[in-house]
Amino acid sequence: MREIVFDTETTGFKFSEGDRLVEIGCVELVNRVETGATFHAYFNPGRSMPKEAEAVHGLSDAFLSDKPAFHTAIDDLLAFIGDSPLIAHNAGFDFGFLNGELGACGRDAICLSRMVDTLAIARSRHPGAKHTLDALCVRFGIDRSRRVLHGALLDAQLLAQVYVELMGGRQIGFGLDATPTLIAEVVDDVVPSRVRPPRRFSASEAELAVHAAFVGTLKDPLWGQSPT
Repeated sequence: MREIVFDTETTGFKFSEGDRLVEIGCVELVNRVETGATFHAYFNPGRSMPKEAEAVHGLSDAFLSDKPAFHTAIDDLLAFIGDSPLIAHNAGFDFGFLNGELGACGRDAICLSRMVDTLAIARSRHPGAKHTLDALCVRFGIDRSRRVLHGALLDAQLLAQVYVELMGGRQIGFGLDATPTLIAEVVDDVVPSRVRPPRRFSASEAELAVHAAFVGTLKDPLWGQSPT
């Protein structure tokens, strides 16, 4: 089972109000194990970077000035994600910007049926707790010491570890409702047991004679006493 964990950085909160995507990071999982394959790119948004957004991810106008526009990386990005499920934290936000950029370039939007939201999963598994990426890393003991600022690829790598933990950890075969394909493979590989004919354990004549002789040597056996 192939899945893609991804994260984005943007100039703000709403594509519809002129904000744009400036960074995307993707991590490939196969059977919920990182393969080492990633996709990472920065984009020139064609607009200025608000100071509030820069304070979050550290991507300045000067840094992004020589980066390509989003449309130049579309084919490589779509080839990497393929038709796999796409996992993100607060996924509606990331899908909104990704599909906004695709639409602006005349490309089809990615179907929301492929969206997996780890924020929603975390809320259902741990109601009442904190559900930020940092808080989930602390909960699951995931090292986040390199996360000084938000960065799409680093956050996607951290989220990939969080996602695996949310889905039951490395022993995903025990999550019966979450891994039906794995279970089906295990069942298919079961070797049918060999049926053996029943064995008879009745005593022979010689054994019965030995037993009768032994019983005859017993003095005052319990079964020979009268009840009191």
